[in-house]
Amino acid sequence: MVQIACAPIGVVCSPFRQAAGTPIQSSQAAGALGTVVLEPRYADGLADLAGFSHIILLSYLHRAKPYSLKVVPYLDTVPRGLFATRAPSRPNPIGLSIVKLLGIEGHVLTVEGLDLLDGTPVLDIKPYFGDFDRREDVRCGWLDTVREREVVADNRFAAANSEENYASK
Repeated sequence: MVQIACAPIGVVCSPFRQAAGTPIQSSQAAGALGTVVLEPRYADGLADLAGFSHIILLSYLHRAKPYSLKVVPYLDTVPRGLFATRAPSRPNPIGLSIVKLLGIEGHVLTVEGLDLLDGTPVLDIKPYFGDFDRREDVRCGWLDTVREREVVADNRFAAANSEENYASK
């Protein structure tokens, strides 16, 4: 097995300090403003990024709990295979968020649509290319059948200690 070493290139500054109240997905986080503060040595890598309306943030979900191979996902009540969900607790808790890029000043990006906790390490930034990233004839597995039902909200934030129920991506 190949050993992999990653180091964060920056950190998210977000209004969300705990899981309770953090949007579950970036598509549901309209108005959630924050910044991505890169290590200054990466500032030159931001050249030409300002022309993109959206970017993809790859992050390390540092507050995710140990994973289980079966989980009950948001919007469902049935246990599903971990890799058929976007549950944050995974063997490698890597988050993917598509956010709106509002501006860049030096090594700081201002973004909207954050679904990440304050202090989340950022592993990489990629531009969103509609022509490359959008797909036609998409099937969404179990989620297609759930959409036919009434919306189900799980109770991941109902526990007294919401930190134990982290689920922001």
